[in-house]
Amino acid sequence: MTNLLLVLVLSAVGGSARGQACSYQDIVDHLNLTTEAYKLTRPVLDHTRPTSVELTVVLYAILGVNEKTQTFIPFIWKFMVWNNDHIFWDPAQFCGITDFTIPQGLLWKPDIFIEEMTEKDDSPPNPYIILRHNGSASFEQDMRVVSTCKLDVHKFPFDTQQCNMTFGSMAHDSYQMRIIPVFNSSRATESTKENLQSQGEWEFLHLSVSNNNFSHDGRLWDQLVFTFVIKRRPLLHVINFLLPILFFLCLDLASYFIPDHRGEKLSFKVTVLLAISVLLLILNDILPSMSNKTPLIATYCIVIFAMMLLSLLETILVTHLMEGDALEKLARCTDKAERIPPDGNMTEERQEVGSLSTCTSGSEKPQEMLPVLQEVNNSVLGAESRALLLMVAELKELHRTLSAHPSCRKEGGKSALLAGKINKAFFVFYLVTAVLFLSLLYLEWTT
Repeated sequence: MTNLLLVLVLSAVGGSARGQACSYQDIVDHLNLTTEAYKLTRPVLDHTRPTSVELTVVLYAILGVNEKTQTFIPFIWKFMVWNNDHIFWDPAQFCGITDFTIPQGLLWKPDIFIEEMTEKDDSPPNPYIILRHNGSASFEQDMRVVSTCKLDVHKFPFDTQQCNMTFGSMAHDSYQMRIIPVFNSSRATESTKENLQSQGEWEFLHLSVSNNNFSHDGRLWDQLVFTFVIKRRPLLHVINFLLPILFFLCLDLASYFIPDHRGEKLSFKVTVLLAISVLLLILNDILPSMSNKTPLIATYCIVIFAMMLLSLLETILVTHLMEGDALEKLARCTDKAERIPPDGNMTEERQEVGSLSTCTSGSEKPQEMLPVLQEVNNSVLGAESRALLLMVAELKELHRTLSAHPSCRKEGGKSALLAGKINKAFFVFYLVTAVLFLSLLYLEWTT
């Protein structure tokens, strides 16, 4: 009896030891996976039956969108599942093992690629495939994709873009391989929003999934298209670009309150025009060289630039009319001054200037001029001093003439009146045009 119990105990211990000895290598040896047969051909028992590949894509981050090169750079997670008809094992015979990982170089893998991809993926590759007991194989990979995208920058920076990623087989047509989406559009969008880590300038809106078939060389090819809908966050461009140009427009409007007979108005308008030119150069580095439609922001800049240019030309015209009127007024006043007979005070002034004794006039007090004459007499008594005093006397004579004829100061010529009318009319036209243009542009941007 004791010997029988000992045999039963040893049998139980031996069975337990054999159960603990199961390993993944046992399954590899059982399936003979180290041979080349598993990776040479499509793993089907009947060549007329296509291999179904279930594919899903999840967006992790939007790394960039380049309008100049028309590229979309996302970071995605790709997951594929397919069936290998040559692989099967009973988990009960291998300690309940239902799946394990195996290097992807030992098995056939679907040749799925992205048609829009323009650069090789430089992210770390996943070296393993997950293999299950029923022959199901799955492979997942993180990818940094640089893909082409036809960007519509007509409403930049209030634009919404749609970028496609088309997954297809390079060597297998639809009779050999079928690509099936794991998630529909709503579930794919929800999954992406849950896993999205970074968006940057762009806001993710929607991910749509659709099947597409195309014919080439008499063969039908199966494709799966993922469409990413993203919207730009415009705040940075509004603050750095749109508002400064609007402020320059307001400054140009405010310049009409600067007097026209002064040169500051013309130089101020030229400065504002040069500032707009610098912003146009910055815009040229952002927008693509070719576009189906003219970007609204380019229209915004060009129209405001043209309005400021017209404003500058109008200022030049008004300044020219004002200068002509000033010359005409000066000539008219000079003619009136020549017809006025010189009075005694002027004769005395000229005599005093010639003798360099004192310089008084009928309109000025002697006490005010005495220190000046004493200083001149004490400093220099040469020919230059006499010439300077003669110039002072002539200026006093001109001042007296203008004082005697206030009409020379108050009257405005025809050129001055015309310049004033042009200035007022152009200001109203400028203001109305700016308001209408900005209103229409706002409606176009928001619709």
